[in-house]
Amino acid sequence: MSLNSCYHCGADCGKKPVIFNNKEFCCNGCKTVYEILNVNELSCYYDLESNPGTIPSEIKGKYAYLENEEIVSNLLEFNDSEIAVIEFYVPSIHCSSCIWVLENLSKLNNGVITSLVNFPEKTVRITYKIEATNLKDIVELMTSIAYEPYISLGDADAKKNKVSKTLIYQLVIAAFAFGNIMMLSFPEYFQVDGFWINKYKIIFRWLMFFMSIPVVFYSAKDYFISAYKGLSHKILNIDVPVALGISVLFIRSSTEVFLNISAGFFDSLTGLVFFLLLGKFFQQKTYNFLSFERDYKSYFPIAVTKINNNKEEAIPVKNVCEGDRLLIRNEELIPVDGILIKGEALIDYSFVTGESVPVVKKSGDKLFAGGKQTAGAIEIDVINTIEQSYLTQLWSNAVFNKTKEKNIKNITDSISKYFTIVILSIAFIAGIYWYFKNPNIAFNIVTAVLIIACPCALALSAPFAFGNMLRIFGYQKFYLKNTETIEDMAKVDTLIFDKTGTITSNDISKIKYEGVPLSSDELQLIKTVIRASNHPLSRALYKFIEEPCLTEKLDYFEEILGSGIQAKYRNNQVKLGAASFVDVSQKNINETVIYISINEELKGKFNFSNNYRKDTQNVFNELSKKYKLIILSGDNEGEKEFLSKMLPKETLFKFNQKPEDKLNFIKKLQQKGAHVLMLGDGLNDAGALAQSNVGIAISENINVFSPACDGILDANLFNKIPKFLTLASKTINIIKISFIFSFSYNIIGLYFALTGQLTPIVAAILMPASSISIVIFVTMLTNWISKKN
Repeated sequence: MSLNSCYHCGADCGKKPVIFNNKEFCCNGCKTVYEILNVNELSCYYDLESNPGTIPSEIKGKYAYLENEEIVSNLLEFNDSEIAVIEFYVPSIHCSSCIWVLENLSKLNNGVITSLVNFPEKTVRITYKIEATNLKDIVELMTSIAYEPYISLGDADAKKNKVSKTLIYQLVIAAFAFGNIMMLSFPEYFQVDGFWINKYKIIFRWLMFFMSIPVVFYSAKDYFISAYKGLSHKILNIDVPVALGISVLFIRSSTEVFLNISAGFFDSLTGLVFFLLLGKFFQQKTYNFLSFERDYKSYFPIAVTKINNNKEEAIPVKNVCEGDRLLIRNEELIPVDGILIKGEALIDYSFVTGESVPVVKKSGDKLFAGGKQTAGAIEIDVINTIEQSYLTQLWSNAVFNKTKEKNIKNITDSISKYFTIVILSIAFIAGIYWYFKNPNIAFNIVTAVLIIACPCALALSAPFAFGNMLRIFGYQKFYLKNTETIEDMAKVDTLIFDKTGTITSNDISKIKYEGVPLSSDELQLIKTVIRASNHPLSRALYKFIEEPCLTEKLDYFEEILGSGIQAKYRNNQVKLGAASFVDVSQKNINETVIYISINEELKGKFNFSNNYRKDTQNVFNELSKKYKLIILSGDNEGEKEFLSKMLPKETLFKFNQKPEDKLNFIKKLQQKGAHVLMLGDGLNDAGALAQSNVGIAISENINVFSPACDGILDANLFNKIPKFLTLASKTINIIKISFIFSFSYNIIGLYFALTGQLTPIVAAILMPASSISIVIFVTMLTNWISKKN
């Protein structure tokens, strides 16, 4: 930095710099940004990168249109008059310091609640309080600190997702230069004498030099930028040796042309860049071909109840259309935007905003996707359908993320970093050795070493193996939140199962009522009450009672997870649930029942005979060979004797467990070093699922969406659990094998490079070829083991 340069952006401060805190700034804009960061204890931002800011453009009045409520409402993803959510595309996001600053917007503007950056997509998702700030202030703040968001009042996504053609342009220029330089190099290759030497040799050499300039400074710029940014943050990334190789060739060749020694190595240089970019292009094409994201999201297993001609049917969310009428039960997630048309809603928007205080909504109010109904059943009229990716975004909300241990991806990054250090050392030693032995080939050897040893194949192994297995699981109706879940599954040593709705089917084989005969009105009232519940027993009883529901809404409804339901209709108070909840002395606890109390008078109970899932016994017998098995149920011990005979002797049984008991039980196991996978129904097991290392919700074609879980399994595939766990373990083995292959590529390539048998051009061809072959290898092998299993 020069003595008269701006502390924030590095620009010349001129004769009258703005002085603040003994530091010089070129303008008040830069000073303001520094002041904001300094006051909020964020001045260490300047330790990450020298002069990280850019001169703020004139923003006064630029975003005046964001004061228009109609425009703002079209941009916002969510707005309930208190809290709003918006997602911006920010093209200038490029490194870790960008993420760090943008995720600390809450310290720069008190109205911002959270700001989460999606680095691959270059987006930032901001949740803010409407009373404390507004969209215009947030955008102006982001622009002032050099992160101007891209805002399109039309379809921003279409432009955002448009494929960049920069790589194609870079590739075309490199190809043009490489082809022409090769032709211009032929005379010197063949040592043509006479007229060529006297007149055209120097001209051809300079033509090659000038054609190489756009290749180095445009086509290869991304390698230099990436290497510089890595080094500026004290990180040796995999582009450092590539950039060094290109630099060595260009400097050496230019020197020889300037001194009229020879034509240099411009053919090797441009060929190197061309093949590097060609490999990069094919890598992107391969990745797009094998992309799992679209398949994963399009098969996302969330359903909702549609009301059509007074009949209820479960349909996939992707089939919901504008104008449909949907039933949203208690504790169900609202999957689409709609208007409340029946019932009173108490919506928990914590999945969207992080705020846990429920919001009261009345008939005619707009309800946003992502809210969870917490006060009985409601009916909504759909006004906007929604992409599955939004539900995935909710599922991956940072609020529900668990602290992860060091995983394969971290290990890959670490190996890549140390590998780069080793390669630079080898290249340096080889350069010195060959300089004294044969200086004519020393530069070629150094360049070949730097290129061939690039650990790109190593870095691609884990993402493609995990990504393809995630896609395969999705096709088999086992949907995981992210690739890290597969790795966590491979580490599991303890499996915990809930009973009702998990190892038992909602298709109850037998329901029997015992007690005072119920009138038609009482049965209608009971059915209306349980209509709002999503508990497996409530759903089964709802189907069992033949009387229609009441046409009028309930005056009061509350479902206490793990206990029961209490509701009020006119002068009638109803309680349904466990014996303790309905104030019944438990004379016989060895039953699965729902007790019924109306106006504090015990009417009777519904007895349930459980129907266990297909091959439950075989599943447990197979799992017992490798895992510790536990039944952790909120039900009574009524079927303990039966389960003890059916399941392996080593299985541990824990009954009468409340939701908090389940969570604490898992926590104690983890404190003892256990890696726990919990399988539950996704309702009153939410806490236990979240606490587990891996939480899997069993889906019975109902809306069981829960951000607390790591995966959702179609209930019909319960018998496939052992195979899914086996595939997770084998995926880790495939990654380890691919690591060995990748290291083998590098060792063999280094041998030929160090002995002078490998030119930079051949190295440039082999390096991306090895990456592509590793990608194909892990993809084919994961496909093969999945078919085999």
